[in-house]
Amino acid sequence: MLLSDFDFHLPVDSIAQAPLEDRAGSRMLVVHRAEGRWEDRMFRDLPEYLGEGDCLVVNDSRVIPARLYGHRAGFTGQVEALLVRPESEDGLTWLALMRPGRKLRTGDGVEFGEGLRATILGRNEHGERMLRFEAEGDFWERLEALGHVPLPPYIHRPDSAADRERYQTVYAGERGSVAAPTAGLHFTPEVLERCRAAGARVARVTLHVGLGTFQPLHAAEIEKVKLHAERFHVSAGAVAEMEAARRVVAVGTTAMRTVESQARGMAEETSLFISPGFEFRRAGAMLTNFHLPQSSLLVLVCAFAGRELTLGAYEHAVRAGYRFYSYGDCMLVV
Repeated sequence: MLLSDFDFHLPVDSIAQAPLEDRAGSRMLVVHRAEGRWEDRMFRDLPEYLGEGDCLVVNDSRVIPARLYGHRAGFTGQVEALLVRPESEDGLTWLALMRPGRKLRTGDGVEFGEGLRATILGRNEHGERMLRFEAEGDFWERLEALGHVPLPPYIHRPDSAADRERYQTVYAGERGSVAAPTAGLHFTPEVLERCRAAGARVARVTLHVGLGTFQPLHAAEIEKVKLHAERFHVSAGAVAEMEAARRVVAVGTTAMRTVESQARGMAEETSLFISPGFEFRRAGAMLTNFHLPQSSLLVLVCAFAGRELTLGAYEHAVRAGYRFYSYGDCMLVV
């Protein structure tokens, strides 16, 4: 199976550049797998599709201000770093994507602003750098002061103060993600309460979004795709909630990968790549945003809903004017 089999045409003006004023005001395309059909609804209608015995599983990872701007020590040209994941127990060594890559060498120092600098320790095979930070005072305080919200490259504007709140779920907990688990961005406390009132339980899991979720795929054949490992945690309480549920509803592809990884006995890290033919052991429904062509996220949705049905639903969404990607509308697959 080829990655090119998971392609679709998307007009540039379909890509949402900013969130709606109302978190829960998004449209929701409901895809019925068994009937091979879809219907246009609103996200606020989600509780109508839930009932007793359902368990909503949400990813409560908190997005960090992972994008830093600075310059090489002794030079004036701008350097950009996107922190991907910590690589030391003290939290000061990080794997990072950096620009301009050609000019950054092992041993170079990078100044990111008052009280925060780093040394490049080495380079990985795909060009990522290992950075060792030195901070005046607390590293996280410096990062919060100097870092920027890591908006995706298809959002063609600088991050704003509003993104600090809107590119974050209302239930975000432990910090660690460099991209938002975007299906959860639609929820408000009021919608969560209505889901509970409909009979659904809410279980929290944590997957810190990193390269395994958002990096483009390099293999032309699906069978050759390998994802970077991402850290995750599922509490005993969350496992009990899911095992007791009539139906598990994964909120987002990261929640889906987390519950299916845990169901296979994985712990702490997962590089699980879900593609057509995958046996879903736990999830019975999922809420997800609309994803990039030829991405691991779109492949996952196709594995769950079927490739033809999913791509047909995407074509409808384009024609119907749905908003795509991180700040866009959503799709419920039942």
